[in-house]
Amino acid sequence: MSETALITRIAARGDGVTDDGRHVAGAVPGDRVRPDGIVIPGPNRADPACRHFGKCGGCQLQHVAEGALADYVRDRVIGGLAGQEVAADEVLPALLSPPYSRRRAVLTALRTGKQVAIGFNAAQSNQIVDMRMCPLLLPELFALVGPVRELLALIAPQRRPVKVRMQMLDQGVELVLEGVKAEGLDAAMALQDFAGANRLARFVIDQGDGPETLWQPDPPTVRFGGIAVEVPVFAFLQPTAVGQETLIEAVRSAIGEAAAVADLFAGVGTFALSVQAGRKVYAAEGARDAIAALTGAANRARAQVAGEHRDLFRRPLVPKELDRFGAVILDPPRAGAEEQVKELAASNVPAVAYVSCNPASFARDAKILVAGGYRLDWVRPVGQFRWSTHVELAGRFSK
Repeated sequence: MSETALITRIAARGDGVTDDGRHVAGAVPGDRVRPDGIVIPGPNRADPACRHFGKCGGCQLQHVAEGALADYVRDRVIGGLAGQEVAADEVLPALLSPPYSRRRAVLTALRTGKQVAIGFNAAQSNQIVDMRMCPLLLPELFALVGPVRELLALIAPQRRPVKVRMQMLDQGVELVLEGVKAEGLDAAMALQDFAGANRLARFVIDQGDGPETLWQPDPPTVRFGGIAVEVPVFAFLQPTAVGQETLIEAVRSAIGEAAAVADLFAGVGTFALSVQAGRKVYAAEGARDAIAALTGAANRARAQVAGEHRDLFRRPLVPKELDRFGAVILDPPRAGAEEQVKELAASNVPAVAYVSCNPASFARDAKILVAGGYRLDWVRPVGQFRWSTHVELAGRFSK
């Protein structure tokens, strides 16, 4: 019998990889591959939790057992750092968000005749996989899929995609429909009836002229550190509550007892409001509605948080401004924060807590910080997007 090749790791896009660098779709570490390409299953396989797996693009790794999945998340972070020749003193175990915990999702719907398909797109395709189950979403979100399908059969245009955005807030689910047509008093009343019957926290439609709030019985809020923030429409939140708490704890650990902290790319206050007790926080954010929500919440709570609307890509804080702080929190978009990191590398800030949703851009920015005299003390990998190739992390730098 010809010798088989051992799958030793999972690549960034989810393929299994052999020792000699061959990529094998659907293979898992511990599997063996025959010369004819047949995969011999190993000990790190799991039965997929969803009947749509293999077609739906929402998950790529449901066939991977829990331990191997956690190793994949951790290895993505280690690999990104190695590619930039950056060493972390410690890489902590990965946290995986549990099934049925995703609290925000963007689905696509398409009406064809009287039928409406709604769900995630198929992998590398515009085809919609009509969602009939989902072990990712919070049950409250999935419970809306059926009613939304029925509603869109009435108001969705034919053969034109509709974006369906759902997010869990303190008061219930926020639902945003983009690309629908609801004209006239009867349609408006029907939509309000739908919102009331499904106990929505907020119902927004966009018919092409921008978002229009149709239903909002109370100001929709999310709490950070016990402070309620009246969030803008579909404001960015961490995708799971467990993942959010893990990242907040990592940030707390990274900044220690610093009396003055800067939170850069602060959003609606996930970190600024969670760590503000007993210290002063400066929060900068480029999205005007997000920083307004953060600042309003801090003022109502009389928290020592000062917010500034500031584009940190065009106008990053310079060393003279940064040196006022005992610690800095960074939580930039996927592209990273290269311009701000260059200024930070030239500063004397003792500690940096960097939260990232992209191991590659994190590693690039880490290289800049290390070249500027910082040490990467530890990183904490986080798999909030369970069963996907999307990896997040938090790290601590010290100088």
